[in-house]
Order: sequence, then C-alpha cells, then structure tokens
Amino acid sequence: MYTKAFSLSIEGRNRTTTEPKMTEAEPSNNSTVAKPRLVICIGDIHGYITKLQNLWSNLETQFDPQHFNAATIIFLGDYCDRGPDTNKVLDFLIDLPSRYPNQKHVFLSGNHDFAFAAFVGVLPEPQNGVSFKEGWNEYEESEDREGWYKGDGYENMHLQGRRWAGHIKVRFNTVKGIEYKGSIYDAGPTFASYGVPHGSSDLLKAVPDDHKKFLADMVWVHEEDDVCIEDEEGIRHFKLIAAHAGLEEGKNVGEQLRFLKAKETHVPKIEALSGRKTVWDIPKALTEKPIIVVSGHHGKLHIDGLRLIIDEGGGFENKPVAAIALPSMKLVRDTDNLTK
Repeated sequence: MYTKAFSLSIEGRNRTTTEPKMTEAEPSNNSTVAKPRLVICIGDIHGYITKLQNLWSNLETQFDPQHFNAATIIFLGDYCDRGPDTNKVLDFLIDLPSRYPNQKHVFLSGNHDFAFAAFVGVLPEPQNGVSFKEGWNEYEESEDREGWYKGDGYENMHLQGRRWAGHIKVRFNTVKGIEYKGSIYDAGPTFASYGVPHGSSDLLKAVPDDHKKFLADMVWVHEEDDVCIEDEEGIRHFKLIAAHAGLEEGKNVGEQLRFLKAKETHVPKIEALSGRKTVWDIPKALTEKPIIVVSGHHGKLHIDGLRLIIDEGGGFENKPVAAIALPSMKLVRDTDNLTK
C-alpha cells in the first residue's frame, strides 16, 4: 500500500507539508527494470521568454543529457498573455521538436491559449450545426463590463475570443491585486508582442501561420501510460492525465475525456481549461485506479499525493515558472541557480 507521499502547497510564501494516503500501486523490482524515463511537466509560461529560457537551461543542467534528450515534456498550457513575449515564447516552443528530435513534446491548451485561438479563428467549428454566437447568451450580463470585442469577424467568434480581445472597463483586478492589461485575460501584451494595438483585428494578419498552426494543434487533454514515481518504497508505475485546469468531480471521467479529445467547442466555457474549485481535486473514480492528474492554471504550486498543480508563477512578473520531473518529483524553477 502506497501510504507516504510528498505533499506541498505553496501560495505566495505559505508552505504546508502533510503525508496523505494514496491508493495502491505495485512497486517495481529495481534489479530487473531499466531506469524509468524522464517525464517533465512545465507550468504556465504566460509570455515570459526569459523565464522559459532559464527554466529550460536549468532542466538541461539538472538531468543527465541521455535522459533529458529522450524525455517526455508536457507543457501545461497558458503560453500567452500577461508577459511581454508571447510571440517569442511560441517561436521557442515550435522549434523544440527540431532542436530535440528524440524528445516527446505535448502542448496542452490553457484557457488563455484557447481564447487566443478563438480570436484568430483556428478553433474547430461547433458540431451539430450550432454557432459560436449561441454561446454568448449565457454570459451576456458581463458583456458591458468586460467590453467584448465587436470588431471585424466578431459575428461568428467564440465567446472567449471576444472576451480575450475586449476592453475591460474595470481597471483593477482585485483578486490578483494588479491592473488589468487590456482585457479580462490580460491579452494586451500578446497583441503588443505582434506589433499591433490591443483589440485590433490586425492581429489576424500579424500572427504567422506557424503560430496559428500551433494554436490549432494544441490538445485539451493528454494521457500518458507508464509514468513512474520513485520514493523510499521503490518505483511505482501509474497512468498520467494532464489537463490545464483539471477534471471535474461528479461527472463521468470517460465522457469528459471523450469531450476534450474531440475538442467540442459548442460550449462557451471549457471547465477542464478554466475551472477552479470544480477541478481542484482528483475525481474519485481516478483515486481508485490510481492515476496521476497534473495541471497548471491555478496560480499555485500544490502537490498532494497524485494531484499535481504546477503553476507557481501564475503570470506574475516576480514569481517563477516551475516544472516537476518524474519519477523523482523534483521541482525545478527558472530562478534556480544551477551550474553544470
């Protein structure tokens, strides 16, 4: 029985440590099993190219080149907004497969990336003849306050694209304690990184085709088999599910996975990309397997058994971008001072 696991929760500077019980997983016989492959999950980047470059350098320094160059790298989403360099961040990510051809790269969509994709028109069309416009009604009471986009092409735009490029009337975000940057998504710096004013339809021409393809190809959920965690009791093998915000409790997990893999865009809000309390915990059905569930999104670093939330930075300029490496459960940040 797997009864001991590192548990960590960080919000700002508060840290607590517990030892939650975890469901059973069989240990490996280390004498007959090769060293487990390296799986690295990287939290929200939010347009900070220097943080991304420093984190990547630290990861290369931290791990043996043979294992790093063959690693599975799962990016947990939110590549754009808040920071100044979305354009350069996407260039960096798009180049990774050619620079590291033996790595496996997974690019999850975050809620910010989903909205970016909606604005530049690369989301799949809704199924069953439903239009994006039908999704506006549920949130129409927020249209005036959030200043939804009404420029060229808005008539058949997903709700989140309109919110992303809108001009929010309230200047100060009381939840985060900072001023909004253009829209409720803080998309102003993303527009600026492509050399156009916030909310301008000129962004559709300014975003290069390879960036649009990247946004179109992002996955909403990823399943990875045979991911290992190693502790004093040995090496244990798990399945891993990655979704930017998480999976909903109280809903059939199989149906959620089907919906996310199909990229069904008829709903105005994708809970697995943008939910909060509803997706914080591992759904009960997955605790019985057991399955690792990893996310970013929440603006916190929270490790509780097999629930991994890796978003220490939250898009704040003065907070780090973090990654977690399995099987060691080692945390690596862009701010770490590592030398080869």
